[in-house]
Amino acid sequence: MNEPTCPPPVAVPRTPRTVLPPGACDAHCHIFGPTSTFPYAPERTFTPPEAPRERLEELHRLLGLERAVIVQSACHGTDHSALLDALERGAGRYRGVAIVTSSTPPAEVRRLHEAGVRGARLHFTPHLGSAPSEEEIRAVVGLVRPYGWHIALHVQGTGIADHEALVRSIPLPVVIDHMARVDLRDGLESPAVHALRRLLESGRVWVKVSGADRLALSPPPMDDSAALARLLVADAPERTVWGTDFPHPNTHGFMPDDGDLTDLLPEIAPGTEGLRRLLVDNPVRCFGFAPVPPVPSAPPE
Repeated sequence: MNEPTCPPPVAVPRTPRTVLPPGACDAHCHIFGPTSTFPYAPERTFTPPEAPRERLEELHRLLGLERAVIVQSACHGTDHSALLDALERGAGRYRGVAIVTSSTPPAEVRRLHEAGVRGARLHFTPHLGSAPSEEEIRAVVGLVRPYGWHIALHVQGTGIADHEALVRSIPLPVVIDHMARVDLRDGLESPAVHALRRLLESGRVWVKVSGADRLALSPPPMDDSAALARLLVADAPERTVWGTDFPHPNTHGFMPDDGDLTDLLPEIAPGTEGLRRLLVDNPVRCFGFAPVPPVPSAPPE
């Protein structure tokens, strides 16, 4: 029952060359288990290797990340015990994205908010189960709207174009995971990419320029997916964030080194100010972290 159905992350990631700014945030990562304390949901559709909070903290120290948004995984279902434990131990360094359904009690949403959760994730990816109905989406929006949460949208292929009208109808900020997991075989002029860029123009939609490894057509080179990320950052520099997606669940065929993903950042958001905006300032606004004071300029010699 607990035999993993997907591979583990790289055991010893390399130290990146890129030095991240103080307060840098990993805006999309997961924790799995340990199952002896935080068991997986019986109805899950996949079983990842364990990747507990301590493993995530170790990676963040290596990469130079000081904050994180921990996204509840479908393998834990609506039991947020592992996420809540991490939020408490993070002492303000973490925010969370939960899985909320129409049957989630309002008191549970309040508890999650007080712990540091700031978003609810909706899956439109077949490998994670059935997509929510419009009625279900309205119910989730109603539950989280009093707290000002965002709706995190997980789509793939043509999904962002298929659901463009739905995204526009949601009366809350929407954060699109992993650049909508568009199919880059269709190029940067595809209907899905155009839909994603139109939504960014709306002013209410954010995009996580994470998942470069998932979108790249011939990894390990990720030039094609980095080009898409750079395009999106240029379109909406104030509404893009980045994450590792550690420990890369349901990855098959190519497992990225998180040091390599980190070293893509200067290509995605060039310049000191671009990097700070993507990794520090935008996560503050999107997820409600405490502001990070700017680094004082060196006095003239």
